[in-house]
Amino acid sequence: MRFQFINMMGRVLLHFFQATGALGIFGAKTLYHCFVPPFYGKAFLRQLIEIGFYSLPVVALTTLFAGMVIALQTYTGFAQISAEGAVSLVVLIAVTRELAPVMAGLMVAGRIGAAMAAELGTMRVTEQIDALVTLSTNPFKYLIAPRVLAGVLMMPVLVFIGDILGVCGGYLIGVYKLEFNATTYLMNTWEYLKPMDIVSGLTKAAVFGFIITLMGCYNGFYSKGGAQGVGRATTNAVVSASILILIFNYILTELFFNV
Repeated sequence: MRFQFINMMGRVLLHFFQATGALGIFGAKTLYHCFVPPFYGKAFLRQLIEIGFYSLPVVALTTLFAGMVIALQTYTGFAQISAEGAVSLVVLIAVTRELAPVMAGLMVAGRIGAAMAAELGTMRVTEQIDALVTLSTNPFKYLIAPRVLAGVLMMPVLVFIGDILGVCGGYLIGVYKLEFNATTYLMNTWEYLKPMDIVSGLTKAAVFGFIITLMGCYNGFYSKGGAQGVGRATTNAVVSASILILIFNYILTELFFNV
């Protein structure tokens, strides 16, 4: 029994290191092809629209209502210690540092990561990727690099819009429900605003964009087993991207705000 347990743990560790190494090699090849010509402009623009424009409604609604909820919850707690004036500060910090990048990342992972894995997985099992290689078209150049570049560029844009809408959501609740003075609320928000809060959130967004697109492309590119394999690739892409977003969110927070 003891040797069976050791054998099982060894297989798990070997599988983990094998998967990590394969992902590292895939990520290195992707970064290389992102900066070396030729570039496929039409594919890149198509991904910009798919990742940025079509994901905007989901991110906007998520961050708007997140700002509203934070305003309500912080007011409930701060009212007990007569610190209601700090609501605008908490909303600002929570939205710009954490809620906007993390929630936008999770929403985009569920939408874009799954779509990329399903699309590339279908191309793999139907041998369309092999056909591209036969036609002397590098799959990394045509399929993966445009998606990764678009994800890294568009996620900060989505998060910046989410920052604005999240703060506006807190403002709406603070002024129209909690009856704060509108001018005072805006002045406090502007006074508390620090460039590092915005920069940290946008940096997280770029990293999350890379993670989402990389995991979606990786799982789809190496999917196998027909329709069931595509389904597994889609699930793995969303789950792995979501877990990595939460892990790297802590790491980046530790780097930016080491206290």
